Amino acid sequence: MELKVVCLLTLLGVLFVEPGFGQRGDIEMIEWLKDKVEFIKTLEEKLKEVEGRQNGFDALETKLNATVDEVTRQKAEMDKLKKENEGLRTRLNATEEEVDKLKQNSAKGGPQIAFSASLANFGEIYKGPCTDKALIFKRVFSNTGNGYDPNTGIFTAPVNGLYFLSFSTYGYNTHVMGAILMKNGVSQISTYDDPSTDGSDSSSNAVVLQLDGGDKVYMELWDDGRVFDNMNGHTTFSGFLVFPV
Repeated sequence: MELKVVCLLTLLGVLFVEPGFGQRGDIEMIEWLKDKVEFIKTLEEKLKEVEGRQNGFDALETKLNATVDEVTRQKAEMDKLKKENEGLRTRLNATEEEVDKLKQNSAKGGPQIAFSASLANFGEIYKGPCTDKALIFKRVFSNTGNGYDPNTGIFTAPVNGLYFLSFSTYGYNTHVMGAILMKNGVSQISTYDDPSTDGSDSSSNAVVLQLDGGDKVYMELWDDGRVFDNMNGHTTFSGFLVFPV
């Protein structure tokens, strides 16, 4: 609009100051005015073209800003997952160290029973929601005494005794996250987290149970529950014999 006003003022200025304007014939004046009108139209088209390009640049800038925001969000999520993974790895290392100490301190000839496993033995796995809620931990780190069955996910106590059992669960916010430690079909302890606005959740729990030889201990999902695991070992199940009774 400002460009149109400038062009019209320029044209009027030319009309009033151009030498010999009063001596021209009507036809010549009409042709001259037509030229000026065409010139103004050309300027208007150029202005529209510039405005269109500006709108395109604005749209491109908006998309670029949105992309930057998404990259920033994803980086923050990755940093959070790295910290959670470091915490899980620390807890797993502590459990393995404890198992090693118990092995070293075990009396000669006494039963040596310990196991540790994670859910995924390759790639990534999302378990649940499902009708068969039993969790089968396929990646076996240790299984001294062969009490744990990686085909069923069940640890069967070889002898009467007090057993230390622990587990960790990891999942995303779309479903209930957590699992239940079962003994002979009866719930013992659990982890649990409702769907929430945060991206992911992890938790762990542990207990000392008195088991008789042949008692079965295993993990189950909550109703509508889901857990996640990959080769980083986010979802795990471990246990060992503290001492026979």
